[in-house]
Amino acid sequence: MQTQIYAHRGASGQYAEHTRAAYLQALAEGADGVECDVHLSADLQPVLLHDPVVDRTSNGSGPVSGYTLARLRELDFSSWKGAQIPADRGSAAEQFLTLAELLDLLCAAGRGVGLAVEFKQPGPFGLKLEDTVLQLLASRGWDAGTSRLANIQVSFMSFSPESVAHLRRTVDARFVCQLVSDVDAAAIAEAEAALPPGTDARTVLETGLAEAEGLLAAGTAGIAGPGVEFLYAHPELVSDWVQAGRTVRAWTVDEPRDAVYAYGLGVREFTTNYPGRMRGILDALTEPGTTAAPQP
Repeated sequence: MQTQIYAHRGASGQYAEHTRAAYLQALAEGADGVECDVHLSADLQPVLLHDPVVDRTSNGSGPVSGYTLARLRELDFSSWKGAQIPADRGSAAEQFLTLAELLDLLCAAGRGVGLAVEFKQPGPFGLKLEDTVLQLLASRGWDAGTSRLANIQVSFMSFSPESVAHLRRTVDARFVCQLVSDVDAAAIAEAEAALPPGTDARTVLETGLAEAEGLLAAGTAGIAGPGVEFLYAHPELVSDWVQAGRTVRAWTVDEPRDAVYAYGLGVREFTTNYPGRMRGILDALTEPGTTAAPQP
């Protein structure tokens, strides 16, 4: 299997994540695919944002679900990065994207390209998030059997086993990625922000991780999505997935050492903030005569 590079929220090492500039840069650097996170706006439009609130990546504040699409377009989602946006990457007012607008960019790429859609759960709309995205894709001509929309090969991702199981009612396992990450302080803090007050976030996360690993073992999800830290902590489990025929799509791989280690474990899909740089790393790594062995 050839290596595949997915640009994490676009070329987000250079431009603000999820912006028009970031995705156009990723395509210009030859990324095989792009990754995006989706939430629903107050008027149920799938929009590209990682966090459940707009505070970190805009000049606004509050939950994404509290903003209509029109109000989200009034916010500045690019200045925080401090990157000068070239004229051919769109104006500042054009940087915020809906999922539909990202589809337009990818359809215009002039070549085959992958799209990895991550569903952020738990969320205020529950599984309506997944259903709304699938309805949008179907309205654009997406074929559920092949998970293709014109030149775009679509896959779906989530940390939530409930989300993955729900997606599998419509989508073949080959196109569904179960994301996995060990439970740490950062994960607990993020979960606490999304879960109802008083919920034991650690228990929820540990239960979810066990269920996620079960779905991968059973082949319910055909793509495993471990973070870099998970690769180092659980190399035997990653090797088991590879031996079982699962595709392993690791995130977020930016450093040469991590790329070499991941490749040695059998990872062939790399999600990165720097797609152009990662292409050079992987090209050198896969030259004839080059070997890579995982180093702890």
